[in-house]
Amino acid sequence: MPTIQSDWKSTINGYEDHLRLEKGLSENSIAAYLRDIRQFSKFCLEEQSIEHPGKLVTNAVQQYMQHLYDREIARNSQARMLSGIRSFSKYLRLENIIDTDPVELVSSPRPERKLPDVLSIEEVHRIISTIDLSRREGVRNKAMLEVLYSCGLRVTELCELQLSKVDFIDRVVQVIGKGNKVRTIPIGTTALQAIDDYLAEYRSQLIPMKGHEDTVFLGRQGRCLSRQMAFTMLKRVAIQAQIRKSISPHTFRHSFATHLIEAGADLRAVQEMLGHEQIATTEIYTHLDRRFLKDQIESFHPRSSAPGLKNKTV
Repeated sequence: MPTIQSDWKSTINGYEDHLRLEKGLSENSIAAYLRDIRQFSKFCLEEQSIEHPGKLVTNAVQQYMQHLYDREIARNSQARMLSGIRSFSKYLRLENIIDTDPVELVSSPRPERKLPDVLSIEEVHRIISTIDLSRREGVRNKAMLEVLYSCGLRVTELCELQLSKVDFIDRVVQVIGKGNKVRTIPIGTTALQAIDDYLAEYRSQLIPMKGHEDTVFLGRQGRCLSRQMAFTMLKRVAIQAQIRKSISPHTFRHSFATHLIEAGADLRAVQEMLGHEQIATTEIYTHLDRRFLKDQIESFHPRSSAPGLKNKTV
């Protein structure tokens, strides 16, 4: 029998410490896990009358998954939430709050394979070329986008990039990714030149705030940019470039990987550069590559049945 009885709030607080100290997850990942678990605990309390996590049973988890289905929550979100409950359940067992796994017999919804939006090489060029370099912030913003596209970084990795981790001689950058895993990524000469211009024309005129001395990309106040600031900057530039796709910093990451695969890059090499734990995560870009090839056939093959090609002559 369980030796500990805890209420939901104190147990979730303990789970938060576990994610931060034992798992070493990023603050964004921790926030996502906690948001899902709090929603689940609210359902258990209000709909199942389960006042203590120690009374959690399989039926409650199954009822919650049915609840998500009835609310027409996307399958990928359902699968993510169940993964969070599974992690929480594992913590409960480690702490002897429960002695059986209530998630063991609950099957995960089959995830939808949604292909992300990607930019063409011309669209990437158009976005970066649209930046107003007469403004000092423009020099910084260009450098940020060049680094995003050259290295395929996550937005948090970009915002937290350190000067000491940019090697201009060997042309590599070192970043700390998910789970505090360090990886080294090659960086192109165009991106390095953009960083050099930014350091000379913008950053050299700032006094970094304490704790931000080694941060590459700084705002006017001398501290690192937030993820939201990076999102906002890119969206504004994309609008000015008249790109009508849904754009975010992650779009540049997708475009980086897709363009490499299209050009014949090794899938394992792309996996390592992106910092994917599983090769299956990287394989989505082979699907994007097939979509690219299909578009090429439909656009240019004389026997294609694509609209507008019926009268095309050979």
